[in-house]
Amino acid sequence: MIKIKKKTSSNATNRKFLQEVAMEELTTTFERYDSSGKGLSTSQAEQMREKYGRNEIAKNEHNTKAHFLFEAFMTPFTVVLLILATLSLFTNYILVPASDKDLSTVIIMITMVLISGLTSFIQNVKTNDAVQSLLKMVSVTTNIRRDGKDQELATSEVVPGDIVNLAAGDMVPADMKLIKSKDLFCSSSSLNGESNPVEKIAGQKPDKNQLNEYIDYPNVVYEGTTIVSGSGTGIVFATGSQTVFGKLARQISQTKIKQTSFDTGIKDISKLLITMTAVIAPLVFLINGLTKGNWLDALIFAIATAVGLTPEMLPVIVTSNLVKGSVEMSKHGTIVKKMNSIQNFGSADILCTDKTGTLTQDKVVLERHYDLNMVEKPKVLELSYLNSFYQTGMKDLIDKAVIDAAENELDTKKIKQDYEKIDEIPFDFKRRRMSVVVQNKAGEHLLVTKGAAEEMLEASDFVEFNGQRLPLTKEQEEKVLSNINDMNNDGLRVILLGYKKNPAPVGEFSVKDESELTIVGFLAFLDPPKETAKEALHHLKEDGITVKILTGDNAAVTRAVGKQVGLDVSKIYSGNDLEGKTDAELSKMIEESDIFVKLSPELKTRIIEILKKDGHTVGYMGDGINDSPAMKAADVSISVDTAVDIAKESADIILLHKDLRILENGVRIGRKIFGNTMKYIKITLSSNFGNILSILVASSFLPFLPMLPLQLLILDLLYGTSCLAIPFDSMDAEYLSQPRTWSTKKLPKFMFYFGPTSSVFDIITFALLYFVICPSVAGGGFTSLSLAGKAIFIAVFHTGWFIESLWTQEMVIHALRDRKLPLIKQHATAPVMLATFGAAVIGSYLPYSRVATSLKFGSMPGTFIEIVVGLLILYILLTSLVKRLYLRKEKFLI
Repeated sequence: MIKIKKKTSSNATNRKFLQEVAMEELTTTFERYDSSGKGLSTSQAEQMREKYGRNEIAKNEHNTKAHFLFEAFMTPFTVVLLILATLSLFTNYILVPASDKDLSTVIIMITMVLISGLTSFIQNVKTNDAVQSLLKMVSVTTNIRRDGKDQELATSEVVPGDIVNLAAGDMVPADMKLIKSKDLFCSSSSLNGESNPVEKIAGQKPDKNQLNEYIDYPNVVYEGTTIVSGSGTGIVFATGSQTVFGKLARQISQTKIKQTSFDTGIKDISKLLITMTAVIAPLVFLINGLTKGNWLDALIFAIATAVGLTPEMLPVIVTSNLVKGSVEMSKHGTIVKKMNSIQNFGSADILCTDKTGTLTQDKVVLERHYDLNMVEKPKVLELSYLNSFYQTGMKDLIDKAVIDAAENELDTKKIKQDYEKIDEIPFDFKRRRMSVVVQNKAGEHLLVTKGAAEEMLEASDFVEFNGQRLPLTKEQEEKVLSNINDMNNDGLRVILLGYKKNPAPVGEFSVKDESELTIVGFLAFLDPPKETAKEALHHLKEDGITVKILTGDNAAVTRAVGKQVGLDVSKIYSGNDLEGKTDAELSKMIEESDIFVKLSPELKTRIIEILKKDGHTVGYMGDGINDSPAMKAADVSISVDTAVDIAKESADIILLHKDLRILENGVRIGRKIFGNTMKYIKITLSSNFGNILSILVASSFLPFLPMLPLQLLILDLLYGTSCLAIPFDSMDAEYLSQPRTWSTKKLPKFMFYFGPTSSVFDIITFALLYFVICPSVAGGGFTSLSLAGKAIFIAVFHTGWFIESLWTQEMVIHALRDRKLPLIKQHATAPVMLATFGAAVIGSYLPYSRVATSLKFGSMPGTFIEIVVGLLILYILLTSLVKRLYLRKEKFLI
């Protein structure tokens, strides 16, 4: 059995408890969890998991089936429907005589709520399941010592008492006390906002001045922080919501999904429609009450009208689009981690990305290892090998290239025998260099530093020529920079290598020791462009996406690569050019250039924030520790499955391969999802607006209600159900070729153009029915008929408008889905054709079916269908004309 001395479930984020763990001996910490240096057994881990739960931050209540069910039925539209159903229950059943009690209207409304709610619930569950199954492909893992051996397990499997191994690039999976560490530097920016990494040292307890600053405890690392360099091993003392990060997450609600511009747009649409309903329904009630005199019937009809104005399928359409899109994107190597980011992915008009691995092959080769005479010397390669091999930070492509070259050309086994590592000073993006301290057999210390040219020269006082150590002069500095520039122009990335003999005593090495260095030579690397990069960039440009390169590399190398892949390299800005500029100055510089070099993570983030402020939708593609802040700032963040943990955690979308062609496919799918959602919104808004006008006109002039409330509800049910096929529709190539920014500004204009178009034919139908068809069936004009005759007249009128209105509503989907002539020069996909024509045929059959009497439909003459066909042809022609007029002033239809 596991012996727990102190319950950490309530104390893990308690300052006193943290002090206790940091100050106590390791043996005491091991005893707390019945653990040891060998870690826990599987059975022990299971017991701990039962006690403390899975290692998940504030278990997301939004991902439970109960929450999905609540969310599905508590949309603004279903709430409106439920309120209207309750009102209808009183007006049709509770407050009327027994002979007039009728629940059919209530039943139809509840049916609509159930169809919308249950479909949305099923889609939400499918969405969650799809995301979870896809994320298993890129799940973040942790190296845990379980059952006496080190193994990679999912981070969620970590429990208190586990022994966890940490390496550069890892996100710390839980709050841990260090057992051992080696040059371990950790960034705690997620907790305190400080970007500079600090060294963590096992066995070094906090001093009295540090006790209240638990983030700075040298022997404790916290969940959510990032290992920048070095390695370490620790024992877990808090997981999930019990950690410092878990408490912070609850306080600032980090578990909530960030709102995209599309989410905001959907909310704006909901408010608009509910406002319209709140205005129009009372107006319909007043008009019918005043003109007909029957206020109860007027109220019931107004309720049915309000239902007709409610696009109850909107949440279902949005969710269905997202699920379908995420599955399709996964087939093209794109995993959608956060569903609500898909629309931003499709509407992005700027893509910011690093150069390495995106435009280049991600296969860096050390081409030259020159001394300062531009002659290849083994000593230069040997020193660079010591630096790259012994550093414990993220071994990037440059380090791997150095190690590969040294293993091919030198006796690396002997080098490792001759030198042992003493310490290191990790890389950061301000110094732009990193150092390793080694000791030879004679006990002499040697600090070996490599880094960017300007930063290396800044820290150097000497140069080595022909084995002689000479002072670094201005002329020599210019010659070094000239040689680097020549190699840069050949497309080679160059860094400088330097050394310093016998620096500070052991254990006291710091950034201050990177001074008075001796420059010994150049390391020149080749990272050739991808064969597919030029083509992919060309296609992205055709798709309306501007690619901006944000890199830490220098201008010459970036220019050489940029030329080869077809980028505009006429204007390049460096980090120094951007420093100290105002937002207005930066905005101008960012708009006129697509290449930015020698950037810090802070500058990358600022560029993205300026672009967003200027109205762009910005995507950022990154895979390193330094990319995380920029990814969080972007509208949509993109990473790859080979990225470091922090990048994958920050990403909205993950590519299975670092290839811009995959990105292009994903963008087009995102635009298709965006387009189909907008299609439903615009078409439904115009259709509903047309119905409003028709109802207002008919209510004002007819001596009876233009349609029975129950018939109006069935009409809305048939139309709403057919719209469920819209996510399976296609978008034309022209639509997919340009980004679309979400905006509600154009919606009123769209409504005012196309809503009245359908109303024109409704009014023509009213006239034909009232003056021609109904009199021929009922045997005379309305005012001259008996009560029985008037009942026949009204029933025929209701039936005629029901059939015509249903066909025009279904036809509007085909008429407005594309700018071209519907059904001839453009047509919907088979599911949409089947759903729309199927719903119209079913609706047209109802007046001739067994339920016709209960629905109070009248018998229509056979010629009426021919009249409807004629009206539809005219409707299509008029809509096509209005489309041409609309598109004279507007660029897009949908």
